[in-house]
Amino acid sequence: MVPDNGRAPPCHLPHPRSRPAPVLRPFPAFGFRAPCLPPALRRPARRRPLPLFRSPLLPRSSFPGMAKLYFRFAAMNAGKSTALLQAAHNYEERGMRVALFTAAHDERSGRGVIGSRLGLSRGAATFGPETRFERAALPADIACLLIDEAQFLTPEQVGQLHRMAHVDGLPVLCYGLRGDFRGEAFPGSARLLTLADELEEMKTICACGRKASMNMRIDEQGRRVLHGEQVLIGGNDRYRAVCPSCFYADDGVDPARAPGLFG
Repeated sequence: MVPDNGRAPPCHLPHPRSRPAPVLRPFPAFGFRAPCLPPALRRPARRRPLPLFRSPLLPRSSFPGMAKLYFRFAAMNAGKSTALLQAAHNYEERGMRVALFTAAHDERSGRGVIGSRLGLSRGAATFGPETRFERAALPADIACLLIDEAQFLTPEQVGQLHRMAHVDGLPVLCYGLRGDFRGEAFPGSARLLTLADELEEMKTICACGRKASMNMRIDEQGRRVLHGEQVLIGGNDRYRAVCPSCFYADDGVDPARAPGLFG
């Protein structure tokens, strides 16, 4: 409706000049003042897609520089071989191929066989002191390298595996013991503790209930052995996982004070 004076009714929309002006703030990276709009006038932030290398569907070996050397260590009977076989299954369940290695002179489950106390077993390639770990010697579609009994690696082989992880982009998972029955480190384990990018101690318990971190060698009569060669392949008939308290207990101690010493 037009008023009597012939003029249009007043407009109640806010004048453009009455809107809040952008706040100018210094932008230190470039040295000039950039507008900072009020929240009501800002555009909603756009979610950027994850970079390709963050995708959980692709093997990490597809991107050199991202792979690592892992060392998962424990005392005897902690389930290291079981964890290795489970890791291999996880990769293969997602359509990825893995390579398995074990020590050539460990024939408790058979030559070239990784076996666990749960009854799981699987064939694997073997390594000895003369083995060289090189990416060119493995199939091109390998997504991960898993090594059982890693304490028997030589320091030079550990260096080759470390280089393979960082130069060739192939993740390497090593499972093994940290120390022998005398409490001394295996040469391969000492090198792994130095070079491994991630260390993980797998837990097991002593007969006394404490965490077992030492390995005790026993003879046919179940008595502790204090001297001998560092490498002697055996299972529960030759070794016992004990805590440090039981490991350092004297042979004449009361069995109630050091149950791990007596099984």
